[in-house]
Amino acid sequence: MDQAVARARGELASPRRGRASTAGGLALAVLPVGFLTLFFAWPVVAIIRLGFSEGGVDTALFESQTWRLAAFTVAQAAASTAVAVLAGLPVAYLLARVKLRGVGVVRTLVLVPFVLPTVVVGLAFKALWPGGGVFTIVLANAFFNVAVVARTVGGLWAHLDRRAEDAARALGASRGRAFTSVTLPALLPAIASAAAVVFLFCATSFGVVLMLGGSRLRTLETEIYLRTVNLLDLSGAAALSLVQLAAVVAALLVGAGARRRKETAARLRARTETARRPEGGEWWVVAAAAGVLGLLLTPIVALLVRSVSTREGWSLDGYRALAGQGADGTLNVSGWDAAVNSLRTATDATMLALIIGILAAVVLVSLRRSPQRGARVTGEVMDAAMMLPLGVSAVTIGFGYLVTLGQLPGDLRTSPLLVPFAQALVIVPLIIRMVLPVLRSIDERLRQAAATLGASPARVWREVDLPLAARSLAAAAAFGYVVALGEFGATSFLARPDAPTLPVAIGSLVSRPGELNNQMAYAACALLMLVTMLVAAVVDRLRAANAQVGEF
Repeated sequence: MDQAVARARGELASPRRGRASTAGGLALAVLPVGFLTLFFAWPVVAIIRLGFSEGGVDTALFESQTWRLAAFTVAQAAASTAVAVLAGLPVAYLLARVKLRGVGVVRTLVLVPFVLPTVVVGLAFKALWPGGGVFTIVLANAFFNVAVVARTVGGLWAHLDRRAEDAARALGASRGRAFTSVTLPALLPAIASAAAVVFLFCATSFGVVLMLGGSRLRTLETEIYLRTVNLLDLSGAAALSLVQLAAVVAALLVGAGARRRKETAARLRARTETARRPEGGEWWVVAAAAGVLGLLLTPIVALLVRSVSTREGWSLDGYRALAGQGADGTLNVSGWDAAVNSLRTATDATMLALIIGILAAVVLVSLRRSPQRGARVTGEVMDAAMMLPLGVSAVTIGFGYLVTLGQLPGDLRTSPLLVPFAQALVIVPLIIRMVLPVLRSIDERLRQAAATLGASPARVWREVDLPLAARSLAAAAAFGYVVALGEFGATSFLARPDAPTLPVAIGSLVSRPGELNNQMAYAACALLMLVTMLVAAVVDRLRAANAQVGEF
């Protein structure tokens, strides 16, 4: 018996077994790679070809307006990133190092702005500053992304060995000097990774800029939308998409490098330091974090107040009006029908994204553990490729669908599945990022033991991987659901007039005059925000059991 077990273990460790595992991983990769090719690579390549073939790129590159748009896009994204990092660091410290009652609630509250639909964030800030402007856009984008900094940096900060900082203090360094000379260098990889992701989100921000900038302040993202929808300038829009794509790829490369350094820093940690009550000057950091949390809640409260206030006083007319179609029939369906469309579309998108994302995560784990260097390199390339949709403009992708998918049998552009496909493309990278660390952390010996006892690969997954990753999968599904529920960029291109989602309906209501339309928009935002907050609480509770260092 012992000899049989030893022989089975030897077979598991043999190159032949490794090649078989790699081949199985590559076979599973067919569906994720095929999905990425059809619904991402093809539309993006078509946009690039359109820009070159019709001379749009040459024209756009020599237009001063293009570079003004690019400069404003980069400037507002950089300013928003700086504000988000400065605001997120005190919150990261609170989450990582402070032991106080209510920190768990803070962890959930910080997550809420990130999962709020951009159209809701835009309207919330419009309720505070009706005039909009650059300052408001920067604050709104920073508000949207503080959670990225707090959770990413806090995840690594919680695992740094505190003894090095204590040793610096014992040698006479002030608290500030110990932080800048010991702790800050260790946190820089996580800060750089978070900053790259925030910059990416701010550079491709659509709903916030559209709501607060209007026709006065435009980024590449909103200009692509306006040229396509209002001006029908497809070649010009394609050229701008190409300029934006180059900037996005550069940001993704910076973020990937920073993430690798962050993971290295996490592996080099000495031990996990438990949180403790703040001492002395640390209370100032806690106070700063409390101030940031107060600022994060202000737009949310303003939106709720605005949803029940009219010129004549407090009223629930906006909520009652959701049963109708707005003033002068602004919508083709009622507000409640739009909400049902959102729920149905988000469900379809989440189910599809879970299938694609889980398969991709399983493949990436298999390729990373392969003894063959070529397979590991293939895994790294695939990992980077699956992340690309997270950074490429949703408006560009939606525009690409209009250009390409009509060439398929049945013309998918008129299919009700088109919006779920577009939303799934946005969700898949998020699901992979949430599930992949958990699957990588599972001890390979557990899989080998199950295989030694005769379990098939499918049964190993069902009996070993699935129970250990169940909470993470549930959190990923919930997180993906709220992202799909609030997706606005691609959906605004693709949703049919007779089947708008709730964010698209909100955008239509805001763009039309009339107090009733505005009241309906704010009421719909309040309901969408309530659903988002509830799901965010569930996500955070599930994620707490599977917290990974430095993973958002």
